[in-house]
Amino acid sequence: MAVNIPGLIAVIVFYIIIFLVGLLAARKKKSGDEAEGGEGEEVMLAGRSIGLFVGTFTMTATWVGGGYINGTAESVYTSGLVWAQAPWGYAVSLLIGGFFFAQTMREKGYVTMLDPLQEKYSNWMGGFLYIPAFLGETMWTAAILGALGATLSVILDLNIDLAVIISALIAVGYTFFGGLYSVAYTDVVQLICIFVGLWITIPFAMTNKHVKKIATTSSTWVGTYDDKYTGEWLDYAMLLCFGGVPWQVYFQRVLSSKSAKNAKILSINAAFGCIVMAIPAVLIGAIAKSSDWSDVKIPHALASDNSTLADSRLVLPLVLQYLTPKWVSFFGLGAISAAVMSSADSSVLSASSMFGYNIYKQILRPKASDRELIWVIRIGIFFVGALSTVMALTIKSIYSLWALCSDLVFVILFPQLLCAIYVPFVNTYGSVAAYCIGLILRLGGGEAVIGLSPFIKYPLYDEKLKKQLFPFRTLAMLVSLLTLILVSLLFQFLFKKCELSKKFDLLQAFELKEGTNVRSVSLRGNNYEEHRNEDQKDSLSK
Repeated sequence: MAVNIPGLIAVIVFYIIIFLVGLLAARKKKSGDEAEGGEGEEVMLAGRSIGLFVGTFTMTATWVGGGYINGTAESVYTSGLVWAQAPWGYAVSLLIGGFFFAQTMREKGYVTMLDPLQEKYSNWMGGFLYIPAFLGETMWTAAILGALGATLSVILDLNIDLAVIISALIAVGYTFFGGLYSVAYTDVVQLICIFVGLWITIPFAMTNKHVKKIATTSSTWVGTYDDKYTGEWLDYAMLLCFGGVPWQVYFQRVLSSKSAKNAKILSINAAFGCIVMAIPAVLIGAIAKSSDWSDVKIPHALASDNSTLADSRLVLPLVLQYLTPKWVSFFGLGAISAAVMSSADSSVLSASSMFGYNIYKQILRPKASDRELIWVIRIGIFFVGALSTVMALTIKSIYSLWALCSDLVFVILFPQLLCAIYVPFVNTYGSVAAYCIGLILRLGGGEAVIGLSPFIKYPLYDEKLKKQLFPFRTLAMLVSLLTLILVSLLFQFLFKKCELSKKFDLLQAFELKEGTNVRSVSLRGNNYEEHRNEDQKDSLSK
């Protein structure tokens, strides 16, 4: 296959645009004198100066990227619209985050999502809670890289593995130089590129001679719902809605907003943005399902009697490349490539920021300078990028990888974050117990995507399909939540009501609660300003 020259030019042009926007945003970062916090917060949170317009775009881009667009098209093509739950599921998660978490987190001036967890459960427990957060962000980055690799493999006729590696090098290299300013402002360009690029291609793809009218093929691309799989459907729905909340890539946007009120509003705006941005991806999945691929000479397609595609990851780029004129694919393929690259930096920066701030600075080197912290974050960017690349090369379905990345976050992190914010008596003992129980119950259900066989067969387990049909992820989350509350109450009773000797407080949970050094973190954000003003008044009165 000859290289698609217009497509290649499109990728180069859009990469240059994204890079230039990132450089201009970086210059804004250097001149930002009104930022809250030091240089480290400037990189991680853009000096808490993100307004509603840019904030809405960058918050929408929290989920709308290559994995979201490619994965939705893939899901509609393979399983039908009824199983493409991610668009509305993540939209609901943004509403939940906006109404119940965003304003509180921003008012307290936290720097990362792990801050309230370390305050409530101790620094070292926060380190353990970083593990599922890190895995979630890394798997999400892998899904993004897989999507970009699929796109470039179609454009350049590269082996998809090689395309993933090249994509990772581009994304990691860009992220190394840009902080959240660059991420936020490139997100504006990203969403405009996706919206315009995809909507330009849809009329041409729909009218292609190899495509039947999607109105007449709805029985194939809408999919069918079998009552047998109700438990599994509900399980994934709960996972997306609640498992979409405890992500640093989300809270990084929340905590960078100018005010707590803005943080709530931009979350709500982004929920509607997610639905709108999913529409063209759904239509492209329907177009692919309504196409007779055996009549289209495509190296990546399986030209057989059933006219299906050999690799479902390539649904979106194949539609754009082969069912539209070349000048149209210039916009579609180039826009998707640039959008995916812009999305990758967000997750890589999030995972690296949590390690740098919550692990390195709070546990390993409390006296680390901002400059040292920034370099730790940059080293972390390379590590996260490399690990994400390995995952993108070994797990073959974008949508499966995409769904898997929320599991541990949903089961372990959501109960811990919910209780840290809303349940005052939870403590380290409850946190440890809930972590262990949740992990065992989730891993016990197995995971076919990574070859993990189940060692717990929940009710409705299908021996023939080797599949859990019971909503075991949701069960694991609820049991973890209940364990956190009950075990915390038990130890609260023992040490407070029964006055058990503090020598038995092996985790020092109640010493922490009584005012000893919970964390070696300085006051942040609005809280910092309030306390600084109070200190100034006290000094004057003295």
